[in-house]
Amino acid sequence: MDLKQLSYLVAVAQTGSFTAAAERHHVAQSAVSMAIARLEQRLELKLFERQDRKVRITAEGEVLLAHARRLLQQSERAEREMEELKSLVSGEVRIGIPFMMGSYFFPPILMAFKHRYPGLRIAVEEAGTRELLSRMSDGVLDLAILIASDLPEQVTGQRLVREEMVAVVGDEHPWQGRASISLTEFFTEELALFRRGFYHREHMELLAAQAGMTPNIAFESNLIPLLKAVVRQGFGVTTLLRMAIEEDRDLFAVPFTPPIYLDLCIAWRKEDPLSRANRTLRDFLLEQCCPP
Repeated sequence: MDLKQLSYLVAVAQTGSFTAAAERHHVAQSAVSMAIARLEQRLELKLFERQDRKVRITAEGEVLLAHARRLLQQSERAEREMEELKSLVSGEVRIGIPFMMGSYFFPPILMAFKHRYPGLRIAVEEAGTRELLSRMSDGVLDLAILIASDLPEQVTGQRLVREEMVAVVGDEHPWQGRASISLTEFFTEELALFRRGFYHREHMELLAAQAGMTPNIAFESNLIPLLKAVVRQGFGVTTLLRMAIEEDRDLFAVPFTPPIYLDLCIAWRKEDPLSRANRTLRDFLLEQCCPP
């Protein structure tokens, strides 16, 4: 079987019609029918059920369809990489970044990358850790900034930066100016935290469970400006990465005792070799965040 036959197979399965598949590939309907017939003859399996004008893929066809899609994706990826090998004047990188990192850490680094490689397109998506992992699994993202200790088996990565999680309070809160606070003190306060699905929230809930406490959550939001506003108005305290409040003069970071650090890494899928453009972005991030 060849890639053209497999592309016809995918088109027929998607459209449910030999005619529509032929129109998609700009060929005669007979060319698609003959290609599928040769596949069925070679495999000695029936790939489609033909009833009147309707075409339905068989169970055997579904198995081949899954392989066909993977092979076609790999072929497209290989073509893109061969094109990129000519020079890094074209191509696209797709990277996912957690909200705090996207807003407060990576913009200048990504702009520096764009300045060095002006021909490359950069597609950036911001989301929570769980959503970034899902998008990587679906092939929507090639790279993502994730928690190093939380990578699933099918994902690998290299450490970029270590950041401290701190309690965040307003200028009238009694903790303002404290050298540190305990987790017990933190969990007895009214809290403004991210919604579930964010590693930051899940990590704090895990720490609370380990301490035998239930967090007193008064506000939930995925919007960092809203969490900050709640803290400014004195309606609660929150926890963010230290970088997220470095430019906020009316918010104050209070470290935990013992301190809490998160190791963030640049991650990618193990089974999918990165294109040259994505390797270049990965190496650039490592160069900027982890200089020798």
